[in-house]
Amino acid sequence: MTDTDPVILLERRGEVCLVTLNRPQQLNAANRALHGALADIWETAASDPVTRAIVLTGAGRAFSAGGDAALLEEMTNDETVRGKVLAEAAVIVRAILDCPLPVVAAVNGPAVGLGFSLVSLCDFVVMAESAFLSDPHVSIGLVAGDGGAVTLPLLSGLLRAKEFVLLGDRIPALDALRLGLVNRVVPEGDVLEAAFGFAGRLAGSPRQAVVETRRVLNLGLRSAVEGALDSALAAEADSFTTEEFRENLAKLRSR
Repeated sequence: MTDTDPVILLERRGEVCLVTLNRPQQLNAANRALHGALADIWETAASDPVTRAIVLTGAGRAFSAGGDAALLEEMTNDETVRGKVLAEAAVIVRAILDCPLPVVAAVNGPAVGLGFSLVSLCDFVVMAESAFLSDPHVSIGLVAGDGGAVTLPLLSGLLRAKEFVLLGDRIPALDALRLGLVNRVVPEGDVLEAAFGFAGRLAGSPRQAVVETRRVLNLGLRSAVEGALDSALAAEADSFTTEEFRENLAKLRSR
């Protein structure tokens, strides 16, 4: 892969649109280009009137490793960049929830930070048995503002959400299944096929019934997002200026 390759790939397979995060050598960690594309891709993916469902996955061996360390450093040193990226984060969260089509996550490998947030916003989640979820924001000194802290209390319950977000521990696939964070755990090579199985069933169901029922089911989550997201992202922006985060980022960059 080169710097000119697209950071997100779109492939239409019948009535399903496959969206692939495409920085495999960086474990699909989000640089500025990928983060910006994530803010725009949902409208693009849903714009084809033939498309009835979306599958989201990562190229290579990871779903997404979260924010690229270089991007985090740029956000630390440049307030304008920080504001732009966090504004995009709000757009990403709202765009997935407001997408008119159901979104199925094919979690082919680790989903960390932003990756975990993306998974938590999807309508169905299929996870490789070797994969894990993790939100390390707090452990490196950042407020968990871009999705996970808002969505997880509704998915796992408040006490477990506090454990996952405040401690940042890895959640193996089978534990994620037991906790209701994913719908299916399958062998690594079967993730995409299983995700397309869900997507195909959704695509074959009456469109208006799927779209409107999904909207109704997401009303509570949408309300939670509107009640917390802007405040959470403002707090995350402030945490980029703390000495603890700067020290932890320097350690990450030196590895």
